Amino acid sequence: MGRMEHPPQPWPVGAVERLEPLVGRVLATNAGPYTFTGTQTYVVGDSRGLAVIDPGPDDAEHIAALLAAIGDAPVLAIACTHTHRDHSPAAAPLAAATGAPIIGCAPLTLEDDGPRSDAAFDTDYQPDRILSDGEIIRLPSATLVALETPGHTSNHLCFALLETGALFTGDHVMGWSTTVVSPPDGDMGDYMNSLERLQQREDRVYYPAHGPQVDKPQQLLRGMIGHRRLREKQILRLLEEAPASIPAMVEQMYPGLDAKLLRAAGQSVLAHLLDLERRGMIARDGELFLAA
Repeated sequence: MGRMEHPPQPWPVGAVERLEPLVGRVLATNAGPYTFTGTQTYVVGDSRGLAVIDPGPDDAEHIAALLAAIGDAPVLAIACTHTHRDHSPAAAPLAAATGAPIIGCAPLTLEDDGPRSDAAFDTDYQPDRILSDGEIIRLPSATLVALETPGHTSNHLCFALLETGALFTGDHVMGWSTTVVSPPDGDMGDYMNSLERLQQREDRVYYPAHGPQVDKPQQLLRGMIGHRRLREKQILRLLEEAPASIPAMVEQMYPGLDAKLLRAAGQSVLAHLLDLERRGMIARDGELFLAA
């Protein structure tokens, strides 16, 4: 499960791509090593009423592109899959411009004493309504159902479009790379359970927040779950040979990795280690981890 190469430019930044009659996509201007070509905001519905999924970063150019895509249609909901800063900050200015309520994931406050990842989160996010699993956003032409999919973040939701079998997967399943699961909020056990939950469904297509649409969801899910299980076995083999620190494991598990991605790899290894420790399969001694 490697990372997809960036497609050749120009990318369709700011333009509305019509994916199906009820779904349009607008690409934000925040391309990067963790966002691929940028955050993809989805506009769902028709001229009688729209929902905007993952409004993206608080960027004037992107917000202007969204307002152009919306046109004269009433916006009935601004829905966020989670509150990383490339997903939810545009919700507030878009709500101010359209009068729409912010509906979707819960705000996130980390309360642990460990290494903090608050900097990645939108601490200004204030939803008007928090959706629980199975709750509905009802539009004149479309029905969106919230699915709780924790793992990438504890507050992550996906949204199922009942009329067409599409699933908006946020960062839970991406079209270009495996998802970063970064403790303390990211949880590998929850992430695997959420992937397995999607396996029980029959969604036709996935529309992720980053990367191309996924036309064979079940095939991708099998690959993602298999990839994580192989990483887990790799960690257990290394620790059976000798106790090891996270940097030493990253060096062996990710040879030649771009330096920009080393921290994410370390967090992914940590997420696996915490899950294995919780299951009683490994132990730790200071900075070292060892087989139980």
